[in-house]
Amino acid sequence: MKTFKQIVTAASESITEIMPWDVADRIKKNDALILIDIHEECEFAQFHIKNAILIPRGILESACEKEYDDANPALVAGRDKEIILICRSGSRSSLGTQTLQTMGFTNICSMKTGLRGWNDYELPLYNTEKKLLDPDDVEKMLSTGFCATSKYTNRQAINA
Repeated sequence: MKTFKQIVTAASESITEIMPWDVADRIKKNDALILIDIHEECEFAQFHIKNAILIPRGILESACEKEYDDANPALVAGRDKEIILICRSGSRSSLGTQTLQTMGFTNICSMKTGLRGWNDYELPLYNTEKKLLDPDDVEKMLSTGFCATSKYTNRQAINA
């Protein structure tokens, strides 16, 4: 049996990961770059990178195939385009990157350290109202846990 951490470590060894400052450089240099944020919707609403496309991890694979209701045109047509997957810490994006490589994506990578690292370097994050967020405020959101603004905590939701 493997732990989540072991699974993520193994995935990280088979994919390309890039640091947040490298992602910021690629955003400036490549207008065709596709940023896929695989947070849950409640996380994305709190903070995300400008112009990132929200595709939650739970529907990532079906978003790549045109025959599914969750299909996303950028992913359906993106198997050879430069794509960067983003999540909170880099774990979900590592797993998602590994899966999309298996599905034939050839120019895909994961942002190492996720939005935690992005925020540590004080790179810009926005909420759904397109408001630029203060890095200290984002740090508070990050430290409160998954979907902290949700009505329930994770434990409450699981036990409901």
